[in-house]
Amino acid sequence: MTAAFLLLRVVGALAICGAVVAQLVTSLNFWADQGLTDVPFRLVNFASFFTIESNIAATVVLVMALGFQLLRTERGWFTVLRASVTAYMVTTGIVYNLLLRNIELDQGATLAWSNEVLHVWGPLYLLIDWLFGPGRPRMEWRALWAIVAFPIVWAVYTLVRGPLTYDPLRDGPYYPYPFLDPTNSPNGYLSVAFYVILIAAVIGLVGAGVIRISRSRLGRGIDAADAPRRPVEAWPSPPPAS
Repeated sequence: MTAAFLLLRVVGALAICGAVVAQLVTSLNFWADQGLTDVPFRLVNFASFFTIESNIAATVVLVMALGFQLLRTERGWFTVLRASVTAYMVTTGIVYNLLLRNIELDQGATLAWSNEVLHVWGPLYLLIDWLFGPGRPRMEWRALWAIVAFPIVWAVYTLVRGPLTYDPLRDGPYYPYPFLDPTNSPNGYLSVAFYVILIAAVIGLVGAGVIRISRSRLGRGIDAADAPRRPVEAWPSPPPAS
C-alpha cells in the first residue's frame, strides 16, 4: 500500500500540474487570438480562480507528501495543510459539478481534458489519498478554523477586486465565477450572498468531514496503523520556556 501511494502521488502531482500548465497555455493562445494584450491582467485573473489555486496547492502538497513519506516522518502543520487542500479540492469538485458544469464559458478558452482533471479527477484523487494514503495523524476539531481561513480571504479578495476591475472581453467587471457577479442576477448582491454562504457551508462541512476521517480508523495506511495517533493542532505549540 505504501509503495503504491508513492507512485500514485507522483502520477497525481504530474497530472494536476500538467492540467494547470496546459490550461494556461490554452488561455494564452486564446487571448492572443482575441487580440488581448493585457497579459498581466489576464494572468492575475487566471490565478484568481479558486480552482487554479487549489490545484496548484494540491500539486505542492502531493510533492511534499512524497518527501515526508520517503523520510518516514510527519509534521503537524503539514497535516493541517494537507487536510485544508483536500477540503478545497473536494469543494472545487462539488461546486463545479453542481453549479458550473453546464455553464458555457468563453468559446475556445477551456481545455476539455484539463477541465476534467482540475474539477473531477484531481479532487477525487485528493480524497482517496486522504482516506487511504499514509501519514494522516488524528486532528483536533479546532483545526477547522485553519481550513476555512483561506476561503474566507479568497472570497473577500474576489468581491472587493471585482468592482474595481474592467474586463473588455466581458465588457464589465471581472469575477472568476458567474454566480459571484451581482450583475448576473436581478437580486444582485443578495444572490451573491446566498452563494457565498452556501459555498462557505460546503467548505465547512467538507473540512469537518476531513477532520472526522482523521479521527477514525477508516482507510488508515499500513505504516500508519502501528503509529501512535497523537492529535494534530491547527499550528505547532511553542516550545516550553527554559
